[in-house]
Amino acid sequence: MKLIGSATSPYVRRIRLLLAANAQAYSFTDLNIYGEDRDELRKRNPALKIPVLYDDDEILYDSRVIFRYLSGKLSLPGLSWAEENRLTVIDAVNDSMVTLLLSQRSGLDTDRDCLIFNLQHERVEKSLAALESWAGEGCFEAWDYTAICLYSMLDWCLFRGLIELDATPNLSAWFNAQQGRPDLAKTDPRLADQ
Repeated sequence: MKLIGSATSPYVRRIRLLLAANAQAYSFTDLNIYGEDRDELRKRNPALKIPVLYDDDEILYDSRVIFRYLSGKLSLPGLSWAEENRLTVIDAVNDSMVTLLLSQRSGLDTDRDCLIFNLQHERVEKSLAALESWAGEGCFEAWDYTAICLYSMLDWCLFRGLIELDATPNLSAWFNAQQGRPDLAKTDPRLADQ
């Protein structure tokens, strides 16, 4: 298998961690998707998204699709409806934070009173509150795909300086409890060149 993406992407990291958790060998191509490797991304995925997974004749374009594929290939349990909902909330935070970061990098003031930014901030606030509650209920205790996605999202947001976990003690405690996992250091976005 060959995984294409960016070493700083939380969506790519979740697949890297999933493959590592299941002792699955793969090669990784790290692209600078907003720089010199943009043309490579255009060739690899018409949706211009990462990650992309190649496995023999199969080409898969999105982390959720890749997870479904790997679940079948590696005989992993599928997600329950509750887990699907939790993953949707995790992805909502991720998507909104990416929008805010790209807006900031485009020179826009994301704190001004503007519908697009207000909607992103509201989504993040409501979603983090739900994740805080679920963390308090122990919903992420198993190191499964939803926990991997939660960790990848939180660490990316911290890496980019987009959140602090002070107001979410359950998430903070859960996040800190994961720090000893061996594959986290290998996939840390802080080690990437970008």
